[in-house]
Amino acid sequence: MSTTAQAPTAKRRLPRWATSFGWQILAALVLGVVLGAIALSLGKDGAGNPNGLQVTLDTIGSKYVSLLKAAVVPLIFTAIVSSIVGLRRVTNAARLAGQTLLWFAITALIAVTIGIVLGIVIQPGSAAAHGELKTGDPYTVGTWWNFLAGLVPGNFLGLEVRGAIADPATGALDLAPNFNVLQVIIVSAAIGIAALKIGEKAEPFIRVVESALAIIQKVLWWIIRLAPIGTLGLIGNAVAEYGWSTMGSLTWFVVTIYIGLALVLFVVYPILVKTHGFSIKQYYSGVWPAVQLAFVSRSSIGTLPLTERVTERNLGVPRGYASFAVPLGATTKMDGCAAIYPAVASIFIAQFFGLELSLTQYLLIVLVSVVGSAATAGTTGATVMLTLTLSTLGLPLEGVGLLLAVDPILDMGRTAVNVAGQALVPAIVAKREGILDLDLYNAPRNGRAFDNDDADSDRGAELDPEPAKA
Repeated sequence: MSTTAQAPTAKRRLPRWATSFGWQILAALVLGVVLGAIALSLGKDGAGNPNGLQVTLDTIGSKYVSLLKAAVVPLIFTAIVSSIVGLRRVTNAARLAGQTLLWFAITALIAVTIGIVLGIVIQPGSAAAHGELKTGDPYTVGTWWNFLAGLVPGNFLGLEVRGAIADPATGALDLAPNFNVLQVIIVSAAIGIAALKIGEKAEPFIRVVESALAIIQKVLWWIIRLAPIGTLGLIGNAVAEYGWSTMGSLTWFVVTIYIGLALVLFVVYPILVKTHGFSIKQYYSGVWPAVQLAFVSRSSIGTLPLTERVTERNLGVPRGYASFAVPLGATTKMDGCAAIYPAVASIFIAQFFGLELSLTQYLLIVLVSVVGSAATAGTTGATVMLTLTLSTLGLPLEGVGLLLAVDPILDMGRTAVNVAGQALVPAIVAKREGILDLDLYNAPRNGRAFDNDDADSDRGAELDPEPAKA
């Protein structure tokens, strides 16, 4: 009896689009909108509470953002300590830091100028119906003093607990753990510098930190791969929560903000990319996964792990520099929240109350937007930034209450622009300093940012300037 050897059957592979992270995110966005629309159509239950589908979407989305935030502190600490220790091989660290802050200011200046021009031309405050809007005190106020006080860590890693009165009748508090990213950066930098100065005695500590960084990168990879699921929940809940007609009489204000955001994201950033010799297509394809997540999560801090990953692996920024620049940008580089929004919102409030802004006040808007985001770094948020701008201009703070109804809708676009800029500036500075890996920047987007094959390698760790690859 003879047997005929049969060739092994080839495994059927899924089409490339089905395994592409970008396509998975896009599919999650579409499915999330559909599920959100269904939840919206179902309405609230008899007690006025959200229906089960909306609660499910909200839980999925909020828990995914919490999962991302859980990785932020250990990621920043280990990455910054490791990169500072690596400064033994670096001669241009101070220049990199200075160039980073300079380009943060340059892009903020461009963005706030666009916001002022749009506010003056479109006049959104004049189009608002006074009878339909109610003023209200802001829930928090930004001040310059908060910035100075916030630089001093309250504990080892800037951890804190924030609370609010959940039930005025009983005085029950709703407490939530939080952290001050700026303080985390300061503490991490201090420890890294100390380890660098100690020298040989710090080697065991350095090895532990570098090992911890490799472990965190692995865990972070697992979290990022869950992004499509988190995206589905976030966008679905947004649709169910805010519906299609939330804007009301603030439609022109929302339109003005989004025009400004679109001009920055799709006009200003491409011009900066092109003038530095980059491919615009490669920039967008590289940064888009982080922009998508930022849009649905509405959190620069929550998106930070993914922003740092695409900045390193898609845009070719050295890891040692990206681990400093991206976290710093997540707290102080906010072209959406700290430039476009406060500029247009301040002009809207002035127009709503019939107040005429002087040239000096317009210049103050520019000043606050360029340097003021640092003043809100401990409590990063567009509302805090707006209150800082209003108080500096002498405009009524109760005008903030006019805009709270549409803040979540605006926050999606603002955060997307923030994150796009937080990845762009490190790429620009790295290119100007000759440390950008142009081969990696121009490489095909084959999902490299979402694999973990080279987590233990030192690719991109060196910061010594060398001729950029053509």
